[in-house]
Order: sequence, then structure tokens, then C-alpha cells
Amino acid sequence: QAQLVESGGGSVQAGGSLRLSCASSKIIFSISTMGWYRQAPGKERDLVATITSRGRTNYAASVKGRFTISRDDAANTMYLQMNSLKPEDTAVYYCNENTGRWSWGQGTQVTVSS
Repeated sequence: QAQLVESGGGSVQAGGSLRLSCASSKIIFSISTMGWYRQAPGKERDLVATITSRGRTNYAASVKGRFTISRDDAANTMYLQMNSLKPEDTAVYYCNENTGRWSWGQGTQVTVSS
């Protein structure tokens, strides 16, 4: 059984928006600091946003002001609202505990065209 399932990716034009979802089967999801990561072709996986169990958020400089991370602990689900998308946001997006220590899901592809 997958512990993390990402969805919501797609292809959009620059300036568009997408909302990603991360469904978790981990019992400790609600007490965990969670993060969204992304990996562009040929590059390492980077952490782009985190949210603590109390809802405190943090963002990479490259997405700050454009992306919003949120969570619904009752549904064991985390979200990433992505606005004003840029071609450089193109990547596979993953969710995980903020240190990346859980098993990785399949990710969801986000493609932004200029």
C-alpha cells in the first residue's frame, strides 16, 4: 500500500495555476512536518515548501509568493497551490516528511510552457 500518493499535475502555460494533492496513509501524518519537493530533468530533488503540524510554513526563495502549502489532517492530505507558474517550475513534484525519510511516491508531473 502506497504511503504517499501525489496528484493534480498537468500541463499549463506560463502564468497559469495548478493545485497538487498529497494523500498519505501514514498514521503519524498529522504530527509530522511535511514538505513538497520537486525534481527537474537532470537535476537533484529539491525541497520547495514545508508545513509543520501547527501550520507554520516555509518556502524556497524561487517559489515564495507564488506557491501556498496547506494541509487537512482530518483527511491526511496536503496541498500545494501553485500560481503564476513559470517554465522553470517544470518538474516532477513529490511529497514527503520534511527530511524525506518516508518511502517516495510516484510523484506528479508539472509542465509549464512559455
